[in-house]
Amino acid sequence: MAQRLIVIGGDAAGMAAASQARRRRDKRDLEIVAFERGHFTSYSACGIPYWVSGLVSDRDQLVARDPETFRTDFDIDVRLRHEVTAIDLDRREVVASDLERGGEVRERFDTLMYATGAVPIKPDWAHTDVDGVFGMQTLDDGAALIDWLEADPKPRRAVVVGGGYIGVEMAEALIQHGLTVTLVEQAEQPMSTVDPDMAELVVDAMRGLGITIRPGLSVTGLDERDGRVSAVVTAEGPIPADVVVLGLGVRPNVALAQAAGLPIGPSGAVRVDRRMRVPGVEDVWAAGDCVESLHRVSGMPVHIPLGTHANKQGRVAGINIGGGYATFAGVIGTAVTKVCELEVGRTGLRERDARAAGFDFVSVITQSTNRAGYYPGARFMSVKLIAEKPSGRLLGAQIVGWSEAAKRIDTLAVALWNGMTVDDMTALDLGYAPPYAPVWDPVLIAARKAVDALGTTGR
Repeated sequence: MAQRLIVIGGDAAGMAAASQARRRRDKRDLEIVAFERGHFTSYSACGIPYWVSGLVSDRDQLVARDPETFRTDFDIDVRLRHEVTAIDLDRREVVASDLERGGEVRERFDTLMYATGAVPIKPDWAHTDVDGVFGMQTLDDGAALIDWLEADPKPRRAVVVGGGYIGVEMAEALIQHGLTVTLVEQAEQPMSTVDPDMAELVVDAMRGLGITIRPGLSVTGLDERDGRVSAVVTAEGPIPADVVVLGLGVRPNVALAQAAGLPIGPSGAVRVDRRMRVPGVEDVWAAGDCVESLHRVSGMPVHIPLGTHANKQGRVAGINIGGGYATFAGVIGTAVTKVCELEVGRTGLRERDARAAGFDFVSVITQSTNRAGYYPGARFMSVKLIAEKPSGRLLGAQIVGWSEAAKRIDTLAVALWNGMTVDDMTALDLGYAPPYAPVWDPVLIAARKAVDALGTTGR
């Protein structure tokens, strides 16, 4: 009798695990059933703002592999619109509700892959039947918002609540639709993923697009007219809105795990080991936005929900489930985004992270150009480095700038991953030609300034 793998969650981590397990074990040896409560598998949620804006013309362009591909090419029994509601570890069963036809099914498992992802943070005031309020987590969410924007009466005023990656990207997308956009952020500024001095550059670019920023302000409710949203309510008065988009971030989806008694780590996500096994529970694995990871710089468990991590973790889990051996090495939180043509990148620790982890450090900011200054199209970028005292070890980096700025964070991420000092970095042999970089690349200029700030030119 074939062993049975049950996968809970049909997006990046779950289907990466299922695919890797299948590559190592055929269907006579391992039966794979994947439950997904939505309508799609393996899609890019990160691409939704660009679909809403019109840069991506078709929803299906965001789908990496559709359910039928998994069924025919991988012999994976994908069951869409099935929501797992319970895990019985004693009976080795999952219980799932059929969201289309009704009723429930019970399926046994020998091995369980928990890949439930994350759920959007939704305040009490957003739990409402008022039309025109949208989360932005799934392709269905994107489709619903596009329908609202294109329906009559067409909305004219938008409020985005929350200034993280999704909030900032959605604000830009709504500007592309010709709406008047206000972004409300409870913190003192949007883009808390970078330090305040770098975030201010992003805020300036957003204002340049015509986006109104309302920092330090909490939304407490909604006003409605004829069942449609008409304003968001704040302590400083109502802000008119014909459409409201929530961009308040996400939290790990651990409700099923907690109910089943799976261990939850200090970050609030499922605890796993380096092979993506759930400790203390036989043949249960987890990966993706529902698990915590080791931060390679701080040494602390963290929850950083990114598609890059989810795909890698799912691959590691699937290799191990299939009988191979693989480990997940941890994270450093590298991420990039853009606001209009302004590019933003970060990796490692921010200043407040470094303080919380107990590091003594210096931080420096430099401004330089992406190309030789005389070459047409040269534009400025700001690079910030955070380095440990007295060793000079790189702890974190941030970049905000125009053309060709964001992907330079990858150079800094590699240096950070490998424990390099800023002194080491000044000698990096980076590519040079006037159309692509000045003689001293912005990364090298920042490293030199950090060395100067440390007052040392050697280890």
